[in-house]
Amino acid sequence: MSAVYRGIAEIPAGFGPSVAAIGNFDGVHRGHQQILGAAVVEARQRGMRAVAITFDPHPDKFLRPAEAPGLLTPMEHRLCLLAATGVDAIVVLPFNETLARQTAREFVQTVLVDALDVRGLHEGGNFRCGHRAEAGVRELAEFGAEFGFGLTVHDAVRVHGLEVSSSATRAYVAAGDVKRARWMLGRPFAVRSTQKRDRGVGARLLVPTVNLAEYDGLLPAFGIYVTRLTVGERCFQAVSSLGNRPTFEGAGFAVETHILNFEPVEMDETTPLELEFLMRLRDEEKYPTVELLKAQILRDVAQAKRYFRLVATEASRTPEAELGH
Repeated sequence: MSAVYRGIAEIPAGFGPSVAAIGNFDGVHRGHQQILGAAVVEARQRGMRAVAITFDPHPDKFLRPAEAPGLLTPMEHRLCLLAATGVDAIVVLPFNETLARQTAREFVQTVLVDALDVRGLHEGGNFRCGHRAEAGVRELAEFGAEFGFGLTVHDAVRVHGLEVSSSATRAYVAAGDVKRARWMLGRPFAVRSTQKRDRGVGARLLVPTVNLAEYDGLLPAFGIYVTRLTVGERCFQAVSSLGNRPTFEGAGFAVETHILNFEPVEMDETTPLELEFLMRLRDEEKYPTVELLKAQILRDVAQAKRYFRLVATEASRTPEAELGH
């Protein structure tokens, strides 16, 4: 498990020397994974600690709240993904007025040098830091020469000809293109939440249904998706609907998941849920009758079961294979 320090005041004295990477790391996508993985490798080779430095809230939410994007990975989810890269510690810096006004030199001195004794730093080529994003990788290399740490600059990762970035991944998710989002992330886009109890419209129609509680991160475009729902330690194949349930007057927005291979499982409003989006099936539609909606749900279920059969076939031929990669 990675140690988590929420602010430099929590970092123990004598923590370093260390090798670090700084970033928002929203999504912890393939580019982030490459940078953090390289920091871990260097740290192991040099007998140092590997550290991921990130911010909460996302700087855009503090500086430009009206324009700030929904996040791919709210903080607690991001911490889990960062820990999975193998870093020894994660430093979460509160992004506030003090940090926003800090010069690049002050940031380097207080965080990298004094608190973490950084000897190696890994960043992408578009990295910026300091008040009004005054310093880029050229200035960071100059600070490194002055303060005694090396800088490794990583090229952007490309997958299927597409440059991987958090903004591109958010755009794909927002458009419902969960296939390309998976290319960027190296895993299915997922939402972590808990169960919401409401009228249970879907449960009365066809199959056991779970509705997610309110979620303040980014969600895919309204529509119907093949999904995978993890309930505690149990994993289920599923079909999920995101939208306003237009067939039912006044039903309102819901993330409604129909479990295909349902088995009894203990669950209440506190049980952690993870919903992975595997493939988009269609747009949300309004049906003139409930019977027509039921017929469409049966077709959606048939498509989803076919997807999972194909995945199982591919996995038997190639371990770890999954459709859409």
